[in-house]
Amino acid sequence: MTPFGMKMRSLRQKRGLTIKDQGIFLGVSSAYISALEHGKRGRPSPAFVDQICVWLELIWDEAELLKYLAQMSHPSPSLATASLAPEATFLANLLAQNIDRLSADECRQLFEAVQGYLKQEKNIDFSDSA
Repeated sequence: MTPFGMKMRSLRQKRGLTIKDQGIFLGVSSAYISALEHGKRGRPSPAFVDQICVWLELIWDEAELLKYLAQMSHPSPSLATASLAPEATFLANLLAQNIDRLSADECRQLFEAVQGYLKQEKNIDFSDSA
């Protein structure tokens, strides 16, 4: 499941809505919504995420968080490191080749460490599933 999919599902369930309701409102199949949640489809377009925010009646911070999670939920990200330091290329490959060996908690710790290096303060709660 992608971070976007997990958050969208949680918001939908908290409101007592179904995946079928969502598909009908957005004009897509419930199978598409499920595939989007699980990373079997590419990340949604900004316009589609806006429609989801309208459907869920999200405002301000909740809508911005869902949009950010959509940007960060590409199921197959690629990293161009050709013009970067050799350490960057090595780090990108090390992570790509070993991400499946890390637990959710280890991924969270690594995520928080990288956020600290980048001085980003986005608070992402990965335990928000319903």
